[in-house]
Amino acid sequence: MYNTFKPEHPVGLMDFVKAAKACITEITPAELKAKLDAKENFLLVDVRESAEFEHGHIGSAHLVPRGIIEAAADTAYPKHYPPLSGARNQQVVVYCATSGRSAMAAAVLQMMGYKNVLNLAGGYTRWESENMPVVREAEY
Repeated sequence: MYNTFKPEHPVGLMDFVKAAKACITEITPAELKAKLDAKENFLLVDVRESAEFEHGHIGSAHLVPRGIIEAAADTAYPKHYPPLSGARNQQVVVYCATSGRSAMAAAVLQMMGYKNVLNLAGGYTRWESENMPVVREAEY
């Protein structure tokens, strides 16, 4: 199956990000903050690594690193993450540092049947640069 995909030229990370961004919807930091302020019912997922999360994250975010998003979202996988695997019919907003990893995560979640996935445009870097509230606490 895997050897049937032979691109004319090798693809790189930004090619994957560009392809993902072509099939997902993004939300601005101001739009996300309005959703949080209105206490809308959605799942916020930080797909960065745990060290990045500990340095600062958006309040109420669930840490599900990009490297395990498929396993965490798959109810058939024994170690799935119930808040995410149970959110197939709920709105899910994902973010990473600059929105590349989360764009790929959003695309994967859509392929897995998630109906309403949004990606934070510009990621945590943009969120922080627009002076949005952050949480800085180590998780043990």
